[in-house]
Amino acid sequence: MTMGPVEVERKVRQLDNDVQSIYTMLSAIQGTQERHTNRLGELAVKVDSLDTKIDTLGARVDSLDTKIDTLATRVDSLDGKIDTVLALLRSDPED
Repeated sequence: MTMGPVEVERKVRQLDNDVQSIYTMLSAIQGTQERHTNRLGELAVKVDSLDTKIDTLGARVDSLDTKIDTLATRVDSLDGKIDTVLALLRSDPED
């Protein structure tokens, strides 16, 4: 079954239309990828900024933790001193 010149010409035109459609789709895909790339770049900048802020907050929490530990040590020391004073006040002066 051979094709005549009319069928061959029609087939070539159809293939040309298909190729043009493929190029149109590829162009649209490329545009979408470029927009996604730009958006991902913007998001990466925001994530980096958030990472820096989280690191800063972590350092502040560590500093507060150290200060709380220092206060707890002082409270323990005061508690011991109060116990000593109370013991002295409760003791019989004649002993």
